[in-house]
Amino acid sequence: MSNACLFSGGKDSTLALHRAMGLGIKIDLLITMESKNQHSFMFHYPNTGITALQAESMGIRQAFFSTEGRKEEELLDLEKAFTSNNVRVLVTGATYSRYQSERINSIASRLGIESVAPLWHIDPYEELNTLSRDYEAIITSVSAEGMDESLLGRRIDDGLIKKLAELNRHYGINMLFEGGEAESFVLDAPLFSRRILVRSARKAWEGTYGTYIIEDAVLAGKKPEAAES
Repeated sequence: MSNACLFSGGKDSTLALHRAMGLGIKIDLLITMESKNQHSFMFHYPNTGITALQAESMGIRQAFFSTEGRKEEELLDLEKAFTSNNVRVLVTGATYSRYQSERINSIASRLGIESVAPLWHIDPYEELNTLSRDYEAIITSVSAEGMDESLLGRRIDDGLIKKLAELNRHYGINMLFEGGEAESFVLDAPLFSRRILVRSARKAWEGTYGTYIIEDAVLAGKKPEAAES
């Protein structure tokens, strides 16, 4: 039996993992879905392969599962991931998306899995301020009005939070990206023994959609200020 976290390497799943462990849930497995569809309704797309470095840094076993990312059909792949690992508790980073949470909860209920969503309906500023203060997380894709190439690779810090608040006022974007506005990747976190150092990356831009593709990354020592905190 496994206590698993559905782990994309992004801000929500990483923070949810941290919160769940703070609640006393011992996570012994990270389940990472690798979607072949960059516009998947369910799963994170960019840089999922680099999550292996995050898992190594946290010392948690990881299982990768491939999916074509076809709407609704991808749920069968997710169910296989749960059953093949005998999951009994599942932690997710769901915040506001009913589409994702209802489908995950439906599978979990049918399989007798306890579903835990520590960030459900979290205040956006609470999450973003926590990330700015304690994490090093970057934007890895954007696909919403008002978001441009300059945001790719940018760290979630106080300046970016102000930018997201402005975009929320003008365009109505979800500041936590639950509408698919953007995706993120965590380079350092309190649970990491080492941080991820990006040695090379590139930006790919197609019309109104852009991706920050990490081409080479390694584990490195913590920054001095992080080690002292």
